[in-house]
Amino acid sequence: MSMTPILTAVRAFDGILELAPGPGSEHPEISWGDHFFYYAPDGEVPRNRQPYATIVTKDYPDDEESRLGAPDRWRLNIHVGSAVFTELIGRAPEQADDAAVDYSAVDVFIPHPLYGAYGWVSIVNPDSATLDRAVEALRGAHEDDRRRVERRQERSTTD
Repeated sequence: MSMTPILTAVRAFDGILELAPGPGSEHPEISWGDHFFYYAPDGEVPRNRQPYATIVTKDYPDDEESRLGAPDRWRLNIHVGSAVFTELIGRAPEQADDAAVDYSAVDVFIPHPLYGAYGWVSIVNPDSATLDRAVEALRGAHEDDRRRVERRQERSTTD
């Protein structure tokens, strides 16, 4: 399946900022073709926090187990937090490395190969088995990011 259904869903979220580096951009070449998602209604790329979800289209150094170098492979990564991680993976994030995981498996939720212990899940080539739940998880991650931004804004106005 293409990433179009995921991109269409995320692009409909209120306050979404999608960073999609490409040739000629200020971003490193390794990031070209990937997508990074933030809650940022001001349209500015946040400098003080990470995206809440990403789509990567290639292997990165130290992150090659998903075999994204093969044709037509890509991976959706979502920061879902502890409760949703446990629901999707069947164990808590701090146990992410406790079991053998096939990080190249397609259309299944897996712990993120590097950040699973921090509440990140991944799906290589989401399709019929994971698409609806992935969009739900993306919506939840977006709302979590929105709440974090709003809390920071409230604190900065009361200081």
